[in-house]
Amino acid sequence: EILIRQDISTDELIDVIQGNRKYVKCLYVYNKIDMVTIEEIDALAREPRSVVISVKNQLHLDFLKQTLWDSMGLVRVFTKRKGAPPDLDDPVVLSEQRKFSSNTRSSSITVDVAAGRVSKHLVDLFAYAWVWGTSVKFSPQRVGKDHILHDEDVLQIVTKTNNQQKQEKDYSLRVQNYNKAIAEKRRTRTKQGKKKKIYCWLTKILYTISLYLLLFNFSS
Repeated sequence: EILIRQDISTDELIDVIQGNRKYVKCLYVYNKIDMVTIEEIDALAREPRSVVISVKNQLHLDFLKQTLWDSMGLVRVFTKRKGAPPDLDDPVVLSEQRKFSSNTRSSSITVDVAAGRVSKHLVDLFAYAWVWGTSVKFSPQRVGKDHILHDEDVLQIVTKTNNQQKQEKDYSLRVQNYNKAIAEKRRTRTKQGKKKKIYCWLTKILYTISLYLLLFNFSS
């Protein structure tokens, strides 16, 4: 028995039953508005999720960029080191549609999400953060992992001190995992170095053999 509480199409019903469809946002962009009448442009612009542009005459391109940015839920977060100015040339770009906080199921961009994008190591050692921007009442303001960031906020992450890390229950386990990861990287580099040496050695042998055969054929 299937109970339907709204008007749906046959395709929508099949999609729900199969459960292998995913709907994404759509934006309709109409180009060459310089070739139609004002009435037609006005009718298209009033359609939902629609933008009218003219690439040839450079009309409404800035509005298209802003609409795309807003539709995808993108947020720019500028990072800052202690005692240094913020890096305004290379922001961390996050999407509300693709990234979730590890603590909540909200699609909002939190400090936890931004820290994880920069480095997972920062998430493990996170103590608190300073934020400048529209998401806080005061600039700077001290916040926690669950603080929701706004577009163009400046973020400075403060990590735990060594004494604070040692007092945590999983400190010894994290140290062991870190040492294992370092040892694995060293083993991988050693194996790669050996393979490279063998490759160079074989290349020299083949080059010597080729040179010898070339000289032998020339003398013959």
